[in-house]
Amino acid sequence: MNNRRFARTAGWLALPCLVVAGLLAWYVTREPASPFEREQATGLDPALVSRGEYVARLSDCVACHSLAGKAPFAGGLEMATPLGAIHATNITPDRDHGIGRYSLADFDRAVRHGVAPGGRRLYPAMPYPSYVKLSDDDVKALYAFFMKGVQPADQANIQSDIPWPLNMRWPIALWNGVFAPTAPYAANPGQDALWNRGAYIVQGPGHCGSCHTPRGLAFNEKALDQSGAPFLAGALLDGWYAPSLRQDPNTGLGRWSEAQIVQFLKTGRNQHAVVYGSMTEAFNNSTQFMADDDLAAIARYLKSLPGDPQRDGAPWQYQVADRRQDIPGAHTYATRCASCHGLDGKGQPEWMPPLAGATSALARESASAINITLNGSQRVVAAGLPDAYRMPAFREQLSDQEIAEVLTYVRSTWGNHGGAVEAQAVGKLRGHTDPASASPIILHMR
Repeated sequence: MNNRRFARTAGWLALPCLVVAGLLAWYVTREPASPFEREQATGLDPALVSRGEYVARLSDCVACHSLAGKAPFAGGLEMATPLGAIHATNITPDRDHGIGRYSLADFDRAVRHGVAPGGRRLYPAMPYPSYVKLSDDDVKALYAFFMKGVQPADQANIQSDIPWPLNMRWPIALWNGVFAPTAPYAANPGQDALWNRGAYIVQGPGHCGSCHTPRGLAFNEKALDQSGAPFLAGALLDGWYAPSLRQDPNTGLGRWSEAQIVQFLKTGRNQHAVVYGSMTEAFNNSTQFMADDDLAAIARYLKSLPGDPQRDGAPWQYQVADRRQDIPGAHTYATRCASCHGLDGKGQPEWMPPLAGATSALARESASAINITLNGSQRVVAAGLPDAYRMPAFREQLSDQEIAEVLTYVRSTWGNHGGAVEAQAVGKLRGHTDPASASPIILHMR
């Protein structure tokens, strides 16, 4: 009797479990709907291909999918994640290793939803939570460019280093259900066309939040648009601190005018800063090629994002430095840094950036300051001309302690209040970073 009762109970319990398991299996293997399901991308006229080339510039596809000395968009870039290293894939129209067999609907699902043909989930290092906001027209143009404007590259993809079972892809479907939006950008009727264009670029193809927005425990961006205070509020990523793009006067763009934002994105420099770190590749291959109207739109949108006085503190004000050489780091600064950045820390704008009031000297995170001091800066190429001025690497000239002292000096002088740098933090980055390449990745399109 007890055995029959147990069997009946187990049977009733098994039924909902099977239903749940079936629903879960369907959910994690399904392919999202695409508006291009029945559309055949025929013709792909040159105007559409050219438009797609511009969308690829807006989206900075080359930054992750190209390596110096290799075919454009052939993949291979190693990206560190908390679970292990992954490598960007070949997105040329090669039919064996790239996306040459993708239909327009396949391409749409991969770009905007992170789902490759067959339901294979892409790691969210691919910024599809941002790309989902791309318009249908821009997706069609992007597809035309990759199919007709990019040369196929017979280069195999590199498998990830993430161990089993962490490398299973199906849980990403659940991650998407919680953290990834599903709708394209919707214009805000309360804002004008310029603001909306800027919001579209920043939130969508520009995927600025991928670097500049802090992430949660699940590696999700804590906000994907201006409705969330963490959006573009600054984040530590891959050995660099991507600063706030909000109106924070110390760690953000509070002291920048719209014209100065445009100048920075167009030329790679302004009176406040010069591009460095991960932003160098974004400038070299993306922002400098954007239309002036689009740059103005980005600036208008970014200037509308309020800062956080509680997080950022009192606005920075310049203070004359104590010139005593017995202050730790002062002598190193005078002999190694002052010839470019000035004894007064004001640099030589717009060529040698000031360190007085620099974001890297005001942010609590010291990673950017350590990284560029250890490894130098990558070559900036503006309008086809390589920059003659590069930050040199000091990893061979200065010890961890000397770098910590000089950076502590910089971060506590001229009114800077970023805080002290420990030698241990320098040593950690020394072991996990490499000197900046003198040969940057520069994509020469058609």
